[in-house]
Amino acid sequence: MHTILISGGTGMIGKTLTKLLLKNGYEVIILTRHLPTNNLATPGLSYAIWDITKQIIDNRAIEKADHIIHLAGAGVVDKKWTSAYKKEIQDSRTESSRLLVSTLKNFPNKVKTVASASAIGWYGADATGTKPFVETETSSKDFLGETCRLWEESVAPVEALEVRLVKLRTGIVLSNSGGALAEFKKPLKLGVAGILGDGKQIVSWIHVDDLCRMYISAIENNNLSGAYNAVAPLPVSNKTLTLELAKQLNGNRFIPLHVPIFVLKIMMGERSVEVLKSNTVSCAKIQQTGFDFIYPDIESALKELCE
Repeated sequence: MHTILISGGTGMIGKTLTKLLLKNGYEVIILTRHLPTNNLATPGLSYAIWDITKQIIDNRAIEKADHIIHLAGAGVVDKKWTSAYKKEIQDSRTESSRLLVSTLKNFPNKVKTVASASAIGWYGADATGTKPFVETETSSKDFLGETCRLWEESVAPVEALEVRLVKLRTGIVLSNSGGALAEFKKPLKLGVAGILGDGKQIVSWIHVDDLCRMYISAIENNNLSGAYNAVAPLPVSNKTLTLELAKQLNGNRFIPLHVPIFVLKIMMGERSVEVLKSNTVSCAKIQQTGFDFIYPDIESALKELCE
């Protein structure tokens, strides 16, 4: 079975993806700045050192890899968007890509595919009366749009090395291991369903298991190439998502409460633009490749995550 090299393998998506790859019989190498100190070996799983800042990597990991899944990047909403953190968000993506591209170019390898993360931040906010965003749209001029453009451009040179490149523009990932769902759950511990602003903004989401299956499809299906939107077929409003989650977790024992926009701006600063932005994205292109979603609707996704 093939060997998969993963950058960002210790993150929320990477951990779930690693488990699924191992279950499917793949060998997995995770790039990390620090090797694990425990001695609990997992069959099929190993680690290799890299350092993006110093632009160094264990070349033996590249030599062993048949495919690379590139997930590395600082969390977009983890910290306040200062100028320094905005630079970190972009550099963590572009510089990690630069290191991978340079290593593939300069060292012997058998890598056939690079499946790289991107995000639906590429598209910006919905315009009134427009159709869902598709992959042919140009990138938005806002911060996330520019970040995604730089991100995708930084990994694009692998194609000149005759490596197949697949870019997954990922929506809001729903997982019990962190991310957006953990934030949605917090007010519900107090019996409050916290609807953001008027709650009408559209959320293009995906269950983490479907996203990980999409990455495996990207390395297994040689017909996949270029950008694909990694979102579920049925986006929903923030209000619908919040109330469905409340129902799954609390039954009827919750109070819907709209969080005013000015409060969100105080709490989140510039990042509040992203949670208030309506972003309707189509997954038709990936479906046309034969990919089937296990969780196509928010009800089935949240039911599984809340069991």
